[in-house]
This record gives sequence, structure tokens and C-alpha cells, in this order.
Amino acid sequence: MDFSLSNEQRSWQMAARKVADEEIKPITLALDEAPDAHGTFNWDIIDKGSRLGFRTLAVPKEYGGEGTDYVTQALVMAELARGDSAISKTFSQNWKWSHLIAQACNTEQKERFLRPFVADHRFLLGKGITEPTAGSDNRMPPKDDPKAGLKLRAERDGDEWILNGEKCFIANAPVGKLFFVDARSNPNAPLREGTTMFLIPRDTPGFRIGKVFNKSGWRFYRNGEMIFENARVPHANVVGHVNNSDMKTAQAGDRTGGDIFGDLELAANALGVCIDACEQAMKHAKTHKQGGAVLFEQQMVQLKINKMNMLTEALRSLVLRVAWEHDHKIHSANAGLAMNYSTDVIQEVTELNLEIHGGAGSPEGRHAEKLVRDGFIWSHLAATPCSGSRSRRGSPRWRCTRFQRLWRHPLNVMPSLVPGIHVFLYGRIKAIVVAGTSPAMTS
Repeated sequence: MDFSLSNEQRSWQMAARKVADEEIKPITLALDEAPDAHGTFNWDIIDKGSRLGFRTLAVPKEYGGEGTDYVTQALVMAELARGDSAISKTFSQNWKWSHLIAQACNTEQKERFLRPFVADHRFLLGKGITEPTAGSDNRMPPKDDPKAGLKLRAERDGDEWILNGEKCFIANAPVGKLFFVDARSNPNAPLREGTTMFLIPRDTPGFRIGKVFNKSGWRFYRNGEMIFENARVPHANVVGHVNNSDMKTAQAGDRTGGDIFGDLELAANALGVCIDACEQAMKHAKTHKQGGAVLFEQQMVQLKINKMNMLTEALRSLVLRVAWEHDHKIHSANAGLAMNYSTDVIQEVTELNLEIHGGAGSPEGRHAEKLVRDGFIWSHLAATPCSGSRSRRGSPRWRCTRFQRLWRHPLNVMPSLVPGIHVFLYGRIKAIVVAGTSPAMTS
């Protein structure tokens, strides 16, 4: 297996690294420390990245996109995540769903949606799955329970569908222009036989964005509610087959209605955060003194940095392998393994980095603390030590309690049932919301 990069792959990697160093890092801490959700987003960085092709990496060249391979996408995501993992995630969401348009939509839909997406640098995509009372059961619904899972209703009215209900915690909802949305078109059938997928533009009559969540981690990555009140959607916007949205999306790579890039996306993003943490730790250790000696001269600090780099390099190898397998259409369990492994790695590496910094008082310390908050998000996106795997401190719930101690605020952390449940810390650690099984749990 040859992991050497082509000139094109290296070029994309270097372009992303330049943007991360020169454009993203100077603004990331200020955006993270904005007092509310409306101050966490910056359209300029989206414009700049889009003009360089970062928003349209997965769009086929025949529709005006970059048509890059998975290795390139993983490299770009990791480099952008070195600057800010939430900004990287905002870009990669567009790769997932533009890929889904290219693979699952008919020719007319591709022409109608892909070309405007490519032309508009502020055209972002999203997908509405999670609801206030439906999260993980949308991915693994009971086969014999038609009431399990999402509740958004879709009723046929001639050449239109009328949608009523809501989605919550939807990525890019406050800033997106086009969304994939799953809705119940047959309420009497189990989820997989009674769900239809729609493409819904932001300006659809009866559709609006509700609350925007003010999260503690990934603050740039906007999440909000989607409200449907007699929203009228043309039948021409149905993706695949009525009452069987899985059929077409499965052809695009994922029978859960997601996308084949999803697992790799999270692992590559975590890799970028870990690289950033390793760089931060080394810089701090070589430039700061304790007891009259440079920190790096302490054996304990050396061991911590060594472990950080060891874990990061192991994750890098796994990410590249998974990307290579995707490009060669090799199906294995490695993508899921990489996703889950990235949870352990990102949380351990960012915690070690914070320990080396010794606190969050300085700008460097605040940045290290930010990485810990961002890394905690993997606990719900990619499965977690809270759901049973052993952490380096012994208890499977250690990271949950470690995060609680860090913030000095009581948290109720619900163990992940399956990858894909949604946990959002919002209001600057004023509340934690878990949308997992039905009903959602809030404290």
C-alpha cells in the first residue's frame, strides 16, 4: 500500500495549510469567545476557502467542481482543522451532501442544484435528520415499531408535498441554502419503509429556521432548528423513491441515509486537531520555564509530548488507509474503527496539551482549552469512552467526569447508544441537551 502523495494531493494539502495558518488561526480564538451564537460565524473565511475550491472538493468536474479523491479530501480537512475544526467541518459538510446530490439525485436535480451550488461561494448545504424526540433511532429503528424515529410529516397534494414538523440541531441550518430532509410519508409503516427524502431550498414557502444553538464547542459550526408549517415542496424535489429514501442513498454509500465520507470526515478532522495540539504543546514546552528550567527539559513533559505524537501518527496512518480504501472501492470496517478511535485520540491528545500548558489563563492556554471543548464533541458524534471503551485513566466515564471538573459545572452525560446521537453543550455550559432515543433528554 503506497501512501505517497501525488503532486496534486500535495498541492491541495499545502493550500489548505496556508489558509489555516494565515487566515483561520488569527481569528479562531476571537470567534470562539464571542458572547452569543451570532458572533461565532465569519462569511469572509467561507468566501476565501470557497474561491480556492475547498467548498466544492467533492463536486464532479463535469458540474464545475474539483472532483477530488478521498485522500485529498482527508488531507484538506486535516489541514483546515489545524486552524479550527469547526471551520473545517463547515466546509466538509458540503462535500458530504454535494456528493450525495451527485450520486443519488437524477439528472434534472443535479443540473438544478449542483450548478448554483458551485457558482455561489456562500451556498452551503445541510441535512435534516434529528428531531426533538428522535435521534439515534433514526439510524437504527426497530423494524416492528412504526412510531419509532422521526415525526416530520409529508403528505402528498398533487404535484406537491406538504411538510409539518421540526428538526433540531441541524448542521449549517442557520447559514445553509439547500437541505436534504427526511420526512414520514407513510406514518403506518416502519421508518425505512415509510420515509421519503426531499431537497428543500431555504426559501421554500412554509419553511423557516428557528433557534440557533449557542454551543460551547465547535462554535463556528452553526446548528439550529428547522420549522415546517405547511411547507410546500414540489414532487420534483423527491430524492429517489417515495417511502424508500434508503434505496438511492445506499447507492451513494450509506444505508443510514448519510454518506460514505461521514466516518472518514470525523477521523480526518480529529487528526487536524491532534496535529495542532502537538504543535502547541511543543512550542509551549520549548518557550516556557518552570522552576528556572525550560518545560521541555522535564521528563514528564517529554513523555506527554511523545505520547501525543505517537497517538497522532497512529491516527494519521488509519485516516490515510481509510481514504485510500474509499478511493479503491474497498469495503471494510476500518472507517468505523477510525471514527471511534479518533474519539479516544483527540480527547487524550488535547487533554495532555492542556496539562502541559498548565491552565487557560494565557492566550495559549485558552487555545488549548478550546481544543478540549471541541474534542469533547467526538463523544457523541463518533462513540465515546462514555459508552464503554476504556480511557487512559481507567473508568469508562473518566472523560465525562474530567470535563465536568474542568468546567466546574454539573453535567448529565447520557452514554451514547449508537454513533449519531446528538449532544450539544450550549449557553456556555449552561445546559446539555441529548437527543438520543425518544424522547430527548434535557437538563
